Amino acid sequence: MKSVALTHYLPVEDPNVFLDVDIPKPSPEGHDILVVIKAVSVNPVDTKVRAPKNTVEETPRVLGWDAAGVVEAVGDNVTIFKAGDEVYYAGDITRSGSNAEYQLVDERIVGRKPKSLNFAEAAALPLTTLTAYESFFDRLGIDRDGKNRGESILIIGAGGGVGSIGIQLAKAAGLEIIATASRPETTAWVKELGADHVVNHRQPMVEQVRALGFQHVDHIAIFNDMRHWDTAVELIRPQGGIVTIDDTNQPMPMDKMKMKAASLHWEFMFARAMHKTPDMIKQHELLTYVAGEIDAGRIRTTLDTVLSPINAQNMRKAHGLIETGTAKGKIVIEGF
Repeated sequence: MKSVALTHYLPVEDPNVFLDVDIPKPSPEGHDILVVIKAVSVNPVDTKVRAPKNTVEETPRVLGWDAAGVVEAVGDNVTIFKAGDEVYYAGDITRSGSNAEYQLVDERIVGRKPKSLNFAEAAALPLTTLTAYESFFDRLGIDRDGKNRGESILIIGAGGGVGSIGIQLAKAAGLEIIATASRPETTAWVKELGADHVVNHRQPMVEQVRALGFQHVDHIAIFNDMRHWDTAVELIRPQGGIVTIDDTNQPMPMDKMKMKAASLHWEFMFARAMHKTPDMIKQHELLTYVAGEIDAGRIRTTLDTVLSPINAQNMRKAHGLIETGTAKGKIVIEGF
């Protein structure tokens, strides 16, 4: 089967960073389904895994952790899906990725594709949707159905893929949203998605947020990097919660967090699949729930850029766009 893979971990400028290769087509067993890939999305995690290092792969490694496609075959223990079903998912970082014609994935982390979206629009959503959903509703304990209506949330890095779906989920839950963006196009984007207020994360944010009338905010999500830690600690209300998706080596002093009895939560959407947690099925459930919200018109895709076909040249281009740090929404590559 056709695939885009790597053997060496190279800078994105290197023309050999990705290779077009043929690898054996897998067969499903157990809880796995075999999916014919129609479109894939590229995320910052892809660039982090591909980042230059001395490791050399003996056999080509396929990356990719966002896909939409059609089920071709199922394993013996599969009960949710059948051949012909249209699906979308973010996969498992410990397994071969989605940048191939076919992929095996555990049915328990797969959702039914929104009927109202094409494959490219659907492929833009799974990883960021899982990350934002788990950040707000599993980690921070916000009620999805509105019991926290009227509370405030600061979404730092709101113009990216996770922030773009996060704004919509927070809006649906009834929260008042302060989004951060640093450029005119991302400011317009987050407003279009439903942000109530916008501040610039490249300028001092404490003053900006307080100028809006918020001494503190109830919840904070850090969806870019931890250089904003001190700002988040200053702005979180006593007994409030901060969630972050960034792995960091930066200092994170906790003295003020202790004095506020505030909580810190880490979000890593691959944790359930990686550790085979008993609640893996929740990722199927939440992706299917979001598909219903999309089909009902309450949430929209965050797709911004589509490249075609799925090949080494376009994969390199997509990784380059992600590494600029200025992308808004999601970048998708479709079709072999």
